[in-house]
Amino acid sequence: MRSTFSSQKGASAVEFALILPLLMLILFGIIEFSLLMYNKAMITNASREGARRGIVYRVNVATNPASYAPLTDTEIRTEVTNYLANHLITFYGPTSHTTTITPAQPRTTGALLTVTVTYPYQFLAVPPIAALVGSGGPALPGTITLNSATQMRME
Repeated sequence: MRSTFSSQKGASAVEFALILPLLMLILFGIIEFSLLMYNKAMITNASREGARRGIVYRVNVATNPASYAPLTDTEIRTEVTNYLANHLITFYGPTSHTTTITPAQPRTTGALLTVTVTYPYQFLAVPPIAALVGSGGPALPGTITLNSATQMRME
């Protein structure tokens, strides 16, 4: 009877080694999903910020203090880029995004302005860990495209 128990000394280490990749996949999956949702919220905020700044007329002091003009498409794109540069979690990777503004200038009062931001989110850990686990199913994508569009009426 005693010899049966002594032969199972390393069983817990082997079981832990078998379960560790699955535990790591779950842990890093939670982290990846959190980062993905945070970046999606920041892309939504960036499109809102660009649309909000684009619909408001501003005083153009450089040309004429009495003239009011909306931001140009380039200035709206700069606003979106600055917002994303300060708020996205990319672990110092490139923040390559696309900002689409419709309609193009000139815009008139009462017209709808739509700012669409597209960002390819690069996964950090889940696809490599899933490949190590080897589920046998379809491979996980390395990137996913996040989109957000905001539509506001010109003032």
